[in-house]
Amino acid sequence: MSLPRPCCLALLVVFLATPGWLPPGEAVFGAGVAQAQGTLETLFNRLRRNSLPEGIARANGRIEAEQVDVSAKYAGRLAEVLVEEGDMVDAGTVIARMDDSEYRAQLRGAEAQVLRAVKAKAEAEALIAQRESDRLLAKAELDRAEELFTKGHFSQERLDQRRSQMKAADAALNAAQASRDQAAAAIEAAKADVARLETVVADMVLKAPRRGRVQYKLARGGEVVAAGARIVTLLDLADVYMTIFLPARDAGRVVLGDEARIILDPIPHYVVPARVSFVAADAQFTPKAVETADEREKLMFRVKIRIDPNLLRQYEPQVKTGVRGIGFVRTVKDAGWPTDLAIRLPD
Repeated sequence: MSLPRPCCLALLVVFLATPGWLPPGEAVFGAGVAQAQGTLETLFNRLRRNSLPEGIARANGRIEAEQVDVSAKYAGRLAEVLVEEGDMVDAGTVIARMDDSEYRAQLRGAEAQVLRAVKAKAEAEALIAQRESDRLLAKAELDRAEELFTKGHFSQERLDQRRSQMKAADAALNAAQASRDQAAAAIEAAKADVARLETVVADMVLKAPRRGRVQYKLARGGEVVAAGARIVTLLDLADVYMTIFLPARDAGRVVLGDEARIILDPIPHYVVPARVSFVAADAQFTPKAVETADEREKLMFRVKIRIDPNLLRQYEPQVKTGVRGIGFVRTVKDAGWPTDLAIRLPD
């Protein structure tokens, strides 16, 4: 005859509480019995959660966080890396600096080109004023020549000369105006080059795009890195979640945004609240054939349950990725949470 599970556990507690049962050397430690009893209590709680009420599903998972790579936009030498693994950084914090001496030299050259183009435009405008004056004089001489010609006091040859001078003055004015337009365009091009190089110089200072913890430091000061090379990897502690896998019958009934619970292996006496943030559209691992109902039951779908960012901020120093645990979701939206899954958080 088999005993009920609570009776078996009670007998185990009695055996472990007997000093003679402990292995030699263990009975001398006063914490041995208490530790064994605490372990059995944790085990009992886990066994009790195996029989969940209708409408609640569970699955093993691990805590993850979105990773953000801080990379070099341009190739060059790292002047310094200012953070270490494990550091918390705010958005905008300087992570590293690249050697920007080459780009600063190019920037000074572009700024000189702007000044040169500005002077060229000023010269073109002065030339325009001169050409306009020459045209006014040529126009006045042509008008007098035409008037004298009508009165018979001016020859046709000299009139043709005045008309030719007028056309030359017009052409010279147009050329001066074109030079001014060309100088203006050169100014804009030089300014654009300055703006580009200023952006490049600014990008040589690598900043954290968001608040997070430095997970990996992948390069050191003095190293030459390629464009796009990762320098530091950050963990976004405002986007922490547990990934679990549920069979098709449960995943299909999970509601996005619904409540969820997380219990972590290192702290099984706490229950962390969360919400369902993602349910995969495709099965993550599928049997070769799904023609039968039994095979369809083997389809497993990835589900993410996300922890509230405001709650994460309160316990930021304790948040760690890779921690294993159990995720609980509701397959019936109005299903009540059992007492052992009531929210319990550290003080």
